[in-house]
Amino acid sequence: MNSLPAGSRFEVGGHTDSRGDEASNQALSEARAQSVVAYLVNGSVDADSLEAVGYGETQLKVDPEVTDADLLANRRIEFTPLS
Repeated sequence: MNSLPAGSRFEVGGHTDSRGDEASNQALSEARAQSVVAYLVNGSVDADSLEAVGYGETQLKVDPEVTDADLLANRRIEFTPLS
């Protein structure tokens, strides 16, 4: 990320599976995204280039979740360019 052009910005999106209640999954996804941002900033990525966002269980990649692999696929971080 440090080799990207100056001014590049990314959303760090945290996601969860659908186990648990909605509020807990929202909080977990926010914490997951913030944890990744903290890790990257600790590794010298500019904090101003990252925006942590939690999506909870609102954007499942696999729905319905039938297997453990389905659950794992939904527990993820996604990087989305903002600029």
